[in-house]
Amino acid sequence: MWIIGMLVGGFVLVVPPALLGRRLLGIEASLPRAVLAGLVGISTAGALLGAHLQRDDQRLVLSPVLLGIALLVAMVTLVVLDLAAPAGSVRPFSWPRSLRDRLARMRRYSRIVRIAGRHGLGPYLRGRGRGDGTRHELLAQELRQALQAGGTTFVKLGQVMSTRRDLLPAPYVEELSSLQDRVPAAPWPEVERELVAALGAAPEEVFAEFDHRPLAAASIAQAHAAVLPDGTRVIVKVQRPGVRELVERDLDIVGRLAVTLQTRTDWGRSLGLVDLAKGFAVALREELDFRVEARNMTAVRRAAAARRDDSVAIPVVHEALSTERVLVMTRIDGTPLGQAEPRDEKHGRELADTLFTALLNQIVRDGVFHADPHPGNILLQPDGRPALLDFGSVGRIDPGLRDAMGGLFLAVDRADPAALRDALLDVTDRPEDVDEQRLQRALGQFSARHLGHGSTPDVQMFTDLFRLVTDFRLAVPPEIAAVFRALGTLEGTLLRLSAGFDMLAASRSFAADRLAGQLGPSSARQLAQDELLGLLPVLRRLPRRLDRIGSALEEGRLGVNVRLLADPRDRRVAGELLSRVLLTFLGIFFGVTGVQLLGLKGGPMVTDDLGLYALIGYHLLVLSAAVVVRTVYVLSRPLS
Repeated sequence: MWIIGMLVGGFVLVVPPALLGRRLLGIEASLPRAVLAGLVGISTAGALLGAHLQRDDQRLVLSPVLLGIALLVAMVTLVVLDLAAPAGSVRPFSWPRSLRDRLARMRRYSRIVRIAGRHGLGPYLRGRGRGDGTRHELLAQELRQALQAGGTTFVKLGQVMSTRRDLLPAPYVEELSSLQDRVPAAPWPEVERELVAALGAAPEEVFAEFDHRPLAAASIAQAHAAVLPDGTRVIVKVQRPGVRELVERDLDIVGRLAVTLQTRTDWGRSLGLVDLAKGFAVALREELDFRVEARNMTAVRRAAAARRDDSVAIPVVHEALSTERVLVMTRIDGTPLGQAEPRDEKHGRELADTLFTALLNQIVRDGVFHADPHPGNILLQPDGRPALLDFGSVGRIDPGLRDAMGGLFLAVDRADPAALRDALLDVTDRPEDVDEQRLQRALGQFSARHLGHGSTPDVQMFTDLFRLVTDFRLAVPPEIAAVFRALGTLEGTLLRLSAGFDMLAASRSFAADRLAGQLGPSSARQLAQDELLGLLPVLRRLPRRLDRIGSALEEGRLGVNVRLLADPRDRRVAGELLSRVLLTFLGIFFGVTGVQLLGLKGGPMVTDDLGLYALIGYHLLVLSAAVVVRTVYVLSRPLS
């Protein structure tokens, strides 16, 4: 019984300081952590009690001070624990799995480092160059080889990097563009298990025919030919077994490498590698979910159908058979554009014009577009028409940005620096201190170099535009960046089809046709009708409001009401700021008053050697220390 009594007594002594300290700090600490802090506080106070207070009357008088010390130590312990291991970050039951994941990550990380070292990239991972005058062409080749050897995630990373002409020099873009995402096919038994798990039955039970040999195999998925029971020929895209776990581990490594390189290297900081790695991780995780690709494919196809545009074929998704890891779509026969040749020069020109116009329509009219139109994602059908494949990467633009993009195309058509400046500021997030005059002059030079008569657009035009945006610190929204990347990727495809294809002339023709369509009788009437419907509620209220304003002016009652701190967020920030200031002053006041009381002589005596003034001073010092701990913890938190 005495053991139970001791446990109950200890619990009663420990829990109040723990819970009170957690409450005073406003900290989100679990009960075990709070009890641990209370135990440390009581132990410290007990040590002081046994070492310095020998008489019963001293223990009785100073017990509030000692409890205050226990509370203070508990608060300090909670703050230290929160700084060392924030709430929720320590989960003992997850340690075995975490250790296993850490060991697997370390093995993979060491393999990646060995690959980088084998291809001469080790010094760059340590934040230093090789110092041997290595040319960009050779370094770009070594980077491509290292990424190819790294596997799925790093091949995808290289392919994404090859579209960033705004960040990488031309030799790297050209070299990384040749990265091929082809690997040996996965064994059929493993693929069959994936299909059974996704479809709920063996492939032979779902399809009338199913070819075990893949048509194509990539690092994330492979494609098989099949026939549905109704005779429809389809392509079944199956995710490779185990690829998700590998990609997640590699994405963790990419994120850690990005943090290291951005911290240690100037070029990493200038490129903003951490943000790039986060964007890449989001895109790659979406690519692992075939349901996203199915929605993208359906959205692009339906938007084209609404415009009655069948110039580019798009597969139809069989949603009933498609899952997160299996995608079933109609089969389109043809030859990948990278391996096909147009019938003649005229056909090549028509193909280029068709693809470019289709992409511009998707961007400006539909607001949903294929964001990765490289030759491998375009088929040339036997009848000579193109078809788009692989909709894992799709961009979406809201109506406001679509209108801004239309203005940008019109500004390009007119080669007007002022209009180009306004359009560029509309499609980017402008900083507060942007120099619009200097931006207009820079755009004037850009227009003279790339948009003048006789100018031929090339890769350098996109590179110069990206550099100009970077120099003026114009933040390009992800949607617009996807547009630029898609156009930059398509540019190489178009030149492959027609060596003399002029993207600038084609974009001018598209802008002129779109403007003419908007100025046509039916379009103008529809636009006027839409605007009028939006203005009707305002027009109805306008006479009454004008009458009120006129009456107020006539009688001298016109005034302006301004509500300070009307926004709840502003009130919350102001309240938190005021509470921090008050806490600081209270802590200083209690501390200074306590020190002054300890220095006073005389006054009533509580015990033989302890005066009342000193006792109050001790209490105030403990209270001051508690307020200071609370203030320090609050100041370390950001204003909400």
